[in-house]
Amino acid sequence: MSRFTGRPQARAKASDAARAASELLELLWGRGQEAAPAGTISPSQLRALLIIEKREGANLRSLGRALGSRASSVSRLCDRMQAMGLVERCPSPTSRREVELRLTSHGHVLLNEYRGIRAREVAVVLDAMEPAAVEALTKGLTAFHAAATVALDVEAGGSGDHRGDQVADSA
Repeated sequence: MSRFTGRPQARAKASDAARAASELLELLWGRGQEAAPAGTISPSQLRALLIIEKREGANLRSLGRALGSRASSVSRLCDRMQAMGLVERCPSPTSRREVELRLTSHGHVLLNEYRGIRAREVAVVLDAMEPAAVEALTKGLTAFHAAATVALDVEAGGSGDHRGDQVADSA
């Protein structure tokens, strides 16, 4: 049962605040993405790289579940990332029919560049906030991350909110 039962206004207010913040973060991320010196990658490629990093050795099926994308879309996405030198496909030690996905050193470098750029963009905003507000934000975001990880099975590479047939962006 939801903790917001009987408090729909609190849920709506929190949802609106999260939506507004996420939209601003999208703008910051976009600025950071264009500033990355290692080249531009699509948002779908970035999401895939982040999942592969967390689940090193994942196969195409589990990556597709985590992205909420069809197998054919995920395969094409990985083809492009492999051609860019960001991921490699390795034979699975447990099944001859499967391959494991791993980040290359270039893939790791690219993710670190993106993280550094994003951290600098966010730091500008955090520097404009009062210390108590930054502390409250940190506490709230930590709780949000923990709840999302459980509710959406994100870290475990599960299918998340089961959106089904969403297709990864093409790049």
